Amino acid sequence: MDAGRTDTGRTDFTGWAGLRGLAAACRERLVAFRERLARSRRPRRPAWLRLPRTRKGRRRAVQGAMTLCVLALLPATWLFVTTDGKTGSLADAPRARVAMVFGAGLWEGEPSPYLAHRLDAAAELYRAGRIEVVLVTGDNSREDYDEPDAMRAYLKKHGVPDRRIVSDYAGFDTWDSCVRAKKIFGVDRAVLISQGFHIRRAVALCDAAGVSSYGVGVDAVHDATWYYGGAREVFAAGKAALDAVFRPDPRFLGARERGVEQALASRR
Repeated sequence: MDAGRTDTGRTDFTGWAGLRGLAAACRERLVAFRERLARSRRPRRPAWLRLPRTRKGRRRAVQGAMTLCVLALLPATWLFVTTDGKTGSLADAPRARVAMVFGAGLWEGEPSPYLAHRLDAAAELYRAGRIEVVLVTGDNSREDYDEPDAMRAYLKKHGVPDRRIVSDYAGFDTWDSCVRAKKIFGVDRAVLISQGFHIRRAVALCDAAGVSSYGVGVDAVHDATWYYGGAREVFAAGKAALDAVFRPDPRFLGARERGVEQALASRR
């Protein structure tokens, strides 16, 4: 007997055909239930993440995204424009009385490979007689972390006399280092040493702080750290632009120091 309608209007599920119809109906209801359950669990996107439904709305969304991209890249563009012709390789570095080396982290108390490359460049410039004093600037905000002393020890091992090295223990970021070089150590002109992805920002900020500078971008292996540093600079350029415009005081300024002056006066 097949499934059919009874006098009451209900489906009659009798016989094999009726059982097959009953199974098909159950499957359909199960599928529909699963779909409703999945939709109920699916998180709703915030309104600002939903694509506009109208063509005009989508066009405005694209225009807004393009505007945000342009604004995000403006600080990086400013860095490239303002430092044009002021950076180069170690061979291009002009003679200067002072070289500044920016901290780049320690590994178990020793300079990281990136910092070691910067210090190697400074030592090479000193041995070649193209600089007289090295100002090492880094973080010493806690007792168990001392970038400047680690940098000093490394330079001494590579032929730079201790009396020709000056330490800035409050170079917590690039802007602080540049401002302190000018206001605390009296540096008016310097060769800056860092990796290529950072050197333009260093030059722009030191110029804004009153230190006429030339940047030496040392070679670096293009590993994960290099790519991270390059990506980070896109965002750091925004802070650099704000620092150059508003010129905030460093986290720690302190009293004037004569370290650079005394080092320049010492015998080579």
